[in-house]
Amino acid sequence: MRLNQNVLLLGKKVVLVPYTPEHVPRYHEWMKSEELRRLTASEPLTLEQEYAMQRSWREDVDKCTFIVLAAEKWQAQPGTSEESCMAGDVNLFLTDIGDPSLGEIEVMIAEPSCRGQGLGTEAVLMMMSYGVTKLGLTKFEAKIGQGNEPSIRMFRKLHFEQVAVSSVFQEVTLRLKMTEPERQWLFEQTSHVEEQPYRDGASERH
Repeated sequence: MRLNQNVLLLGKKVVLVPYTPEHVPRYHEWMKSEELRRLTASEPLTLEQEYAMQRSWREDVDKCTFIVLAAEKWQAQPGTSEESCMAGDVNLFLTDIGDPSLGEIEVMIAEPSCRGQGLGTEAVLMMMSYGVTKLGLTKFEAKIGQGNEPSIRMFRKLHFEQVAVSSVFQEVTLRLKMTEPERQWLFEQTSHVEEQPYRDGASERH
């Protein structure tokens, strides 16, 4: 999505940056993991296909993607490459033609050393806030594999409620409607987030 190609979102634990060619090699390495492909229902791609995918994600109007960087690593020393700070990604899919206010959200913390520290939670909150304020979303949906208990627990903590189970796809669908109290809660959770202009690999560190 071109809307976020020059946007950097700075949180406490994570920094969200647009998906650029610089990030593709590390992303490609992650997706060689059978476990990650199973959890994300992804097909194995060649490196060339991954570069093509990155280009399509930037161009497609119905996909909004940020790469999740570990803030601690990213801020530790100026000049650190973003690739070395990558923790995962967070996505919004605006694929319901009949309901442009609904976004399907997914998050992947692919780097093993970054799991279990709340990075996924903050990334989802930041992405939801971006979806509400910039994309006009009022409903979020998450589709998660039935065996992915940590992810299901995380979304439940973020006020999502289970609305469906598919035995065919072996996935659970959770949903959150942004009522006024939920909006206030979301903006409180993300009040610390700063939006900065992004320049490929050269975003300023504080």
